[in-house]
Amino acid sequence: MSRIGKQPVEVPTGVTVEINGTLVTIKGSKGELNKDFHPNMKIELKENQIIVTRPDDQKENKALHGLTRSLLANMVEGVTKGFEKQLELVGVGYRAQASGNKITLNLGFSHPIEYTAPQGIEFIIDKEKKNIIQVKGIDKQVVGEAAAKVRSYKKPEPYKGKGIKYIDEYIARKAGKTAASAS
Repeated sequence: MSRIGKQPVEVPTGVTVEINGTLVTIKGSKGELNKDFHPNMKIELKENQIIVTRPDDQKENKALHGLTRSLLANMVEGVTKGFEKQLELVGVGYRAQASGNKITLNLGFSHPIEYTAPQGIEFIIDKEKKNIIQVKGIDKQVVGEAAAKVRSYKKPEPYKGKGIKYIDEYIARKAGKTAASAS
């Protein structure tokens, strides 16, 4: 039995779960999420718990069992708390400006870069530290994709560490040409 898959997903008060065959709809205070799951997985709601079962011990079903349970847990967490990723701009003159669902980045190029967020994603720029970007939303996958897209415009380089990095990301530094030839 899958260690993750056999654990039930607790449904907090204020969250409604509708199961219609393979389509699961979860509504909470932050919004609503829909997901269509694999037909082999049996999803049922019992006493404020979502329970996922699999038909047999085939390799594909074992993999889908834990995945389905994790996706359901992320949906419940998303509609109650939401998800957030933080990005940091490192570099002289690197700036970000958020307006609505758009973010404008000045990253040392000859032109500013504009990125329009997908549905349900919002960008927040820290007031005191103008170099911190918060990407917030209820769908964990979409939040991660939006943060990765913004980071892809100027990935951090290993010599000075300039670029856009995740707040908890470690950049492995390299010595420059002068430091390498001096030793």
